[in-house]
Amino acid sequence: MWELLVTDYSLQGVFRSFCQNYAYRSRSNSAGKHVCAGSIPLWDHVRNKARRDKVEVKLSVKFTSREFSLKRMPSRKQTGVFGVKIAIVTKRERSKVPYIVRQCVEEIERRGMEEVGIYRVSGVATDIQALKAAFDVNNKDVSVMMSEMDVNAIAGTLKLYFRELPEPLFTDELYPNFAEGIALSDPVAKESCMLNLLLSLPEPNLVTFLFLLDHLKRVAERESINKMSLHNLATVFGPTLLRPSEKDSKIPANPTQPITMTDSWSLEVMSQVQVLLYFLQLETIPTPDSKRQSILFSTEV
Repeated sequence: MWELLVTDYSLQGVFRSFCQNYAYRSRSNSAGKHVCAGSIPLWDHVRNKARRDKVEVKLSVKFTSREFSLKRMPSRKQTGVFGVKIAIVTKRERSKVPYIVRQCVEEIERRGMEEVGIYRVSGVATDIQALKAAFDVNNKDVSVMMSEMDVNAIAGTLKLYFRELPEPLFTDELYPNFAEGIALSDPVAKESCMLNLLLSLPEPNLVTFLFLLDHLKRVAERESINKMSLHNLATVFGPTLLRPSEKDSKIPANPTQPITMTDSWSLEVMSQVQVLLYFLQLETIPTPDSKRQSILFSTEV
Protein backbone atom coordinates (compact mmCIF):
# COMPACT_ATOMS: atom_id res chain seq x y z
CA MET A 1 0.00 0.00 0.00
CA TRP A 2 1.35 3.41 -0.92
CA GLU A 3 0.21 6.96 -0.33
CA LEU A 4 1.45 9.85 -2.44
CA LEU A 5 1.08 13.56 -1.70
CA VAL A 6 1.59 15.82 -4.71
CA THR A 7 2.31 19.44 -3.78
CA ASP A 8 3.20 20.70 -7.27
CA TYR A 9 -0.13 21.85 -8.73
CA SER A 10 1.17 21.33 -12.26
CA LEU A 11 1.36 17.61 -11.50
CA GLN A 12 -1.91 17.16 -9.64
CA GLY A 13 -3.87 16.65 -12.84
CA VAL A 14 -1.51 13.84 -13.82
CA PHE A 15 -2.09 11.90 -10.64
CA ARG A 16 -5.79 12.73 -10.42
CA SER A 17 -6.22 11.25 -13.90
CA PHE A 18 -4.18 8.21 -12.91
CA CYS A 19 -6.29 7.63 -9.81
CA GLN A 20 -9.55 7.96 -11.69
CA ASN A 21 -8.43 5.74 -14.58
CA TYR A 22 -7.44 2.94 -12.21
CA ALA A 23 -10.37 3.35 -9.78
CA TYR A 24 -8.16 4.67 -6.98
CA ARG A 25 -9.38 6.76 -4.11
CA SER A 26 -8.44 10.31 -4.96
CA ARG A 27 -9.13 13.58 -3.19
CA SER A 28 -7.61 16.84 -2.00
CA ASN A 29 -6.89 17.02 1.69
CA SER A 30 -7.27 19.99 4.04
CA ALA A 31 -3.78 21.24 3.22
CA GLY A 32 -4.55 21.42 -0.49
CA LYS A 33 -2.30 18.47 -1.28
CA HIS A 34 -3.65 15.86 -3.65
CA VAL A 35 -3.82 12.43 -2.10
CA CYS A 36 -3.95 9.28 -4.16
CA ALA A 37 -3.97 5.84 -2.57
CA GLY A 38 -3.90 2.44 -4.17
CA SER A 39 -2.11 -0.84 -4.50
CA ILE A 40 -1.16 -1.45 -8.15
CA PRO A 41 2.11 -0.34 -9.81
CA LEU A 42 2.42 3.43 -10.15
CA TRP A 43 5.95 3.75 -11.48
CA ASP A 44 5.33 2.77 -15.12
CA HIS A 45 2.60 5.38 -15.40
CA VAL A 46 4.82 8.08 -13.87
CA ARG A 47 7.82 7.12 -15.99
CA ASN A 48 5.84 7.20 -19.26
CA LYS A 49 4.32 10.55 -18.38
CA ALA A 50 7.72 11.93 -17.45
CA ARG A 51 9.17 10.89 -20.80
CA ARG A 52 6.48 12.82 -22.64
CA ASP A 53 6.32 15.94 -20.48
CA LYS A 54 9.83 15.95 -18.95
CA VAL A 55 8.39 15.72 -15.47
CA GLU A 56 10.70 14.73 -12.62
CA VAL A 57 9.14 12.84 -9.75
CA LYS A 58 11.02 11.78 -6.63
CA LEU A 59 9.65 8.94 -4.54
CA SER A 60 10.89 7.50 -1.28
CA VAL A 61 9.77 4.18 0.14
CA LYS A 62 10.19 2.93 3.68
CA PHE A 63 9.54 -0.70 4.49
CA THR A 64 8.44 -1.76 7.97
CA SER A 65 8.13 -5.46 8.66
CA ARG A 66 4.69 -6.65 9.75
CA GLU A 67 6.16 -8.14 12.92
CA PHE A 68 7.48 -4.76 14.02
CA SER A 69 4.38 -2.84 12.93
CA LEU A 70 2.17 -5.13 15.03
CA LYS A 71 4.41 -4.95 18.09
CA ARG A 72 2.46 -3.73 21.09
CA MET A 73 4.26 -0.84 22.75
CA PRO A 74 4.17 -0.19 26.52
CA SER A 75 2.35 2.96 27.59
CA ARG A 76 1.75 4.85 30.81
CA LYS A 77 -0.75 7.30 29.34
CA GLN A 78 -3.66 8.26 31.56
CA THR A 79 -5.27 10.84 29.27
CA GLY A 80 -6.84 10.41 25.86
CA VAL A 81 -7.90 7.00 24.58
CA PHE A 82 -5.10 5.69 22.35
CA GLY A 83 -2.47 3.79 24.32
CA VAL A 84 -4.60 3.94 27.48
CA LYS A 85 -5.85 0.82 29.27
CA ILE A 86 -9.43 0.03 28.29
CA ALA A 87 -10.52 -0.15 31.94
CA ILE A 88 -9.33 3.43 32.50
CA VAL A 89 -11.14 4.71 29.40
CA THR A 90 -14.46 3.00 30.18
CA LYS A 91 -14.35 4.11 33.82
CA ARG A 92 -13.71 7.71 32.77
CA GLU A 93 -16.50 7.58 30.19
CA ARG A 94 -18.83 5.65 32.52
CA SER A 95 -19.49 3.17 29.75
CA LYS A 96 -18.82 -0.49 29.04
CA VAL A 97 -17.68 -0.02 25.44
CA PRO A 98 -15.25 2.85 24.68
CA TYR A 99 -16.82 5.77 22.83
CA ILE A 100 -14.29 5.48 19.98
CA VAL A 101 -15.31 1.87 19.32
CA ARG A 102 -19.02 2.69 19.30
CA GLN A 103 -18.56 5.73 17.05
CA CYS A 104 -16.38 3.94 14.50
CA VAL A 105 -18.66 0.91 14.35
CA GLU A 106 -21.74 3.11 13.98
CA GLU A 107 -20.22 5.05 11.07
CA ILE A 108 -18.98 1.90 9.32
CA GLU A 109 -22.38 0.25 9.67
CA ARG A 110 -23.99 3.40 8.31
CA ARG A 111 -22.04 3.56 5.05
CA GLY A 112 -19.25 1.00 4.92
CA MET A 113 -20.85 -2.40 5.10
CA GLU A 114 -20.75 -2.85 1.33
CA GLU A 115 -17.31 -1.28 0.86
CA VAL A 116 -15.12 -3.83 -0.92
CA GLY A 117 -12.26 -4.86 1.36
CA ILE A 118 -13.53 -2.96 4.41
CA TYR A 119 -10.95 -3.38 7.21
CA ARG A 120 -8.49 -4.92 4.73
CA VAL A 121 -7.97 -1.85 2.52
CA SER A 122 -5.83 0.76 4.25
CA GLY A 123 -7.20 4.23 4.88
CA VAL A 124 -5.25 7.40 4.19
CA ALA A 125 -2.71 7.78 7.00
CA THR A 126 -3.25 11.53 7.41
CA ASP A 127 -6.99 11.00 7.95
CA ILE A 128 -6.36 8.26 10.51
CA GLN A 129 -3.95 10.45 12.44
CA ALA A 130 -6.43 13.34 12.36
CA LEU A 131 -9.16 11.13 13.80
CA LYS A 132 -6.77 9.75 16.41
CA ALA A 133 -5.92 13.27 17.57
CA ALA A 134 -9.61 14.25 17.66
CA PHE A 135 -10.60 11.26 19.77
CA ASP A 136 -7.64 11.81 22.10
CA VAL A 137 -8.73 15.37 22.92
CA ASN A 138 -12.44 14.45 22.96
CA ASN A 139 -13.19 16.73 20.03
CA LYS A 140 -16.94 17.34 19.88
CA ASP A 141 -16.75 17.62 16.10
CA VAL A 142 -15.32 14.14 15.62
CA SER A 143 -18.63 12.77 14.30
CA VAL A 144 -18.69 15.52 11.65
CA MET A 145 -15.07 14.71 10.72
CA MET A 146 -15.94 11.05 10.35
CA SER A 147 -18.91 11.74 8.08
CA GLU A 148 -16.61 13.58 5.66
CA MET A 149 -13.83 10.99 5.56
CA ASP A 150 -13.31 7.87 3.50
CA VAL A 151 -14.81 4.97 5.44
CA ASN A 152 -11.52 3.04 5.19
CA ALA A 153 -9.87 5.72 7.33
CA ILE A 154 -12.49 5.12 10.01
CA ALA A 155 -11.90 1.37 9.83
CA GLY A 156 -8.17 2.06 10.10
CA THR A 157 -8.72 4.24 13.17
CA LEU A 158 -10.64 1.47 14.89
CA LYS A 159 -7.90 -1.06 14.14
CA LEU A 160 -5.26 1.40 15.34
CA TYR A 161 -7.08 1.86 18.65
CA PHE A 162 -6.99 -1.87 19.41
CA ARG A 163 -3.41 -2.19 18.14
CA GLU A 164 -2.20 0.61 20.44
CA LEU A 165 -3.81 -0.77 23.58
CA PRO A 166 -0.94 -1.32 26.06
CA GLU A 167 -2.42 -4.75 26.74
CA PRO A 168 -4.36 -6.86 24.21
CA LEU A 169 -8.12 -7.09 24.53
CA PHE A 170 -7.66 -10.78 25.42
CA THR A 171 -5.12 -9.74 28.13
CA ASP A 172 -1.52 -10.82 28.57
CA GLU A 173 -2.46 -13.12 31.44
CA LEU A 174 -5.01 -15.19 29.49
CA TYR A 175 -3.34 -15.08 26.07
CA PRO A 176 -1.22 -18.26 26.61
CA ASN A 177 -4.36 -20.12 27.68
CA PHE A 178 -6.24 -19.07 24.54
CA ALA A 179 -3.27 -20.24 22.45
CA GLU A 180 -3.35 -23.62 24.17
CA GLY A 181 -7.13 -23.91 24.08
CA ILE A 182 -7.41 -23.37 20.33
CA ALA A 183 -4.92 -26.21 19.79
CA LEU A 184 -7.10 -28.80 21.58
CA SER A 185 -8.27 -31.60 19.28
CA ASP A 186 -11.38 -32.59 21.26
CA PRO A 187 -14.16 -30.21 20.10
CA VAL A 188 -16.09 -30.52 23.38
CA ALA A 189 -13.02 -29.77 25.48
CA LYS A 190 -12.08 -26.92 23.15
CA GLU A 191 -15.50 -25.28 23.41
CA SER A 192 -15.54 -25.56 27.19
CA CYS A 193 -12.02 -24.17 27.47
CA MET A 194 -12.49 -21.30 25.02
CA LEU A 195 -15.82 -20.14 26.45
CA ASN A 196 -14.59 -20.30 30.03
CA LEU A 197 -11.53 -18.26 29.08
CA LEU A 198 -13.62 -15.71 27.23
CA LEU A 199 -15.94 -15.22 30.19
CA SER A 200 -12.90 -14.80 32.44
CA LEU A 201 -11.95 -11.57 30.70
CA PRO A 202 -12.40 -8.31 32.64
CA GLU A 203 -15.87 -6.91 32.01
CA PRO A 204 -14.83 -3.94 29.79
CA ASN A 205 -12.71 -6.30 27.65
CA LEU A 206 -15.46 -8.91 27.39
CA VAL A 207 -18.27 -6.50 26.56
CA THR A 208 -16.16 -4.59 24.05
CA PHE A 209 -15.16 -7.83 22.36
CA LEU A 210 -18.76 -9.06 22.14
CA PHE A 211 -19.81 -5.69 20.73
CA LEU A 212 -17.07 -5.89 18.09
CA LEU A 213 -17.79 -9.58 17.42
CA ASP A 214 -21.43 -8.85 16.59
CA HIS A 215 -20.33 -6.06 14.26
CA LEU A 216 -17.81 -8.26 12.42
CA LYS A 217 -20.44 -10.94 11.94
CA ARG A 218 -22.72 -8.35 10.36
CA VAL A 219 -19.88 -7.30 8.06
CA ALA A 220 -19.40 -10.94 6.99
CA GLU A 221 -23.09 -11.21 6.17
CA ARG A 222 -22.36 -8.86 3.23
CA GLU A 223 -19.44 -10.99 2.03
CA SER A 224 -20.92 -11.36 -1.44
CA ILE A 225 -20.54 -7.59 -1.85
CA ASN A 226 -17.67 -6.50 0.41
CA LYS A 227 -15.58 -9.67 -0.11
CA MET A 228 -14.85 -9.89 3.63
CA SER A 229 -15.45 -13.41 4.92
CA LEU A 230 -15.18 -14.45 8.56
CA HIS A 231 -11.71 -15.79 7.79
CA ASN A 232 -10.63 -12.50 6.18
CA LEU A 233 -11.88 -10.55 9.20
CA ALA A 234 -10.14 -12.95 11.59
CA THR A 235 -6.90 -12.50 9.65
CA VAL A 236 -7.17 -8.72 9.99
CA PHE A 237 -8.26 -8.56 13.63
CA GLY A 238 -6.71 -11.68 15.18
CA PRO A 239 -3.21 -10.27 15.79
CA THR A 240 -4.70 -6.84 16.59
CA LEU A 241 -6.84 -8.19 19.43
CA LEU A 242 -4.59 -10.95 20.76
CA ARG A 243 -0.95 -10.05 20.16
CA PRO A 244 0.61 -9.84 23.66
CA SER A 245 2.57 -6.93 25.07
CA GLU A 246 5.73 -9.00 25.25
CA LYS A 247 6.19 -11.52 22.45
CA ASP A 248 6.60 -14.96 23.97
CA SER A 249 6.51 -17.81 21.49
CA LYS A 250 3.93 -20.50 22.16
CA ILE A 251 5.72 -23.01 19.95
CA PRO A 252 6.60 -26.35 21.62
CA ALA A 253 9.94 -26.32 23.41
CA ASN A 254 11.21 -29.41 21.55
CA PRO A 255 9.81 -29.30 18.02
CA THR A 256 10.53 -32.22 15.72
CA GLN A 257 11.89 -29.81 13.08
CA PRO A 258 13.99 -26.68 13.61
CA ILE A 259 11.84 -23.53 13.70
CA THR A 260 13.26 -20.16 12.72
CA MET A 261 12.23 -16.92 14.40
CA THR A 262 10.15 -15.99 11.34
CA ASP A 263 8.42 -19.39 11.36
CA SER A 264 7.71 -19.05 15.07
CA TRP A 265 6.17 -15.62 14.60
CA SER A 266 4.08 -16.82 11.64
CA LEU A 267 2.75 -19.80 13.59
CA GLU A 268 1.82 -17.54 16.48
CA VAL A 269 -0.04 -15.18 14.18
CA MET A 270 -1.90 -18.17 12.73
CA SER A 271 -2.91 -19.15 16.26
CA GLN A 272 -4.21 -15.64 16.95
CA VAL A 273 -6.25 -15.73 13.76
CA GLN A 274 -7.71 -19.13 14.66
CA VAL A 275 -8.77 -17.93 18.13
CA LEU A 276 -10.78 -15.06 16.70
CA LEU A 277 -12.16 -17.20 13.88
CA TYR A 278 -13.38 -19.71 16.43
CA PHE A 279 -15.53 -17.10 18.17
CA LEU A 280 -16.71 -15.60 14.89
CA GLN A 281 -17.97 -19.00 13.78
CA LEU A 282 -19.98 -19.59 16.95
CA GLU A 283 -23.65 -18.78 16.42
CA THR A 284 -24.03 -17.54 19.99
CA ILE A 285 -21.85 -16.99 23.02
CA PRO A 286 -23.61 -18.66 25.96
CA THR A 287 -23.19 -16.64 29.15
CA PRO A 288 -24.12 -17.39 32.78
CA ASP A 289 -27.19 -15.64 34.19
CA SER A 290 -24.95 -13.65 36.50
CA LYS A 291 -23.30 -11.95 33.50
CA ARG A 292 -26.02 -12.04 30.86
CA GLN A 293 -27.99 -9.01 32.07
CA SER A 294 -24.87 -6.90 32.47
CA ILE A 295 -23.56 -7.85 29.03
CA LEU A 296 -26.87 -7.23 27.28
CA PHE A 297 -27.23 -3.86 28.93
CA SER A 298 -23.64 -2.92 28.30
CA THR A 299 -23.64 -3.68 24.58
CA GLU A 300 -26.51 -1.24 24.13
CA VAL A 301 -24.57 1.63 25.69
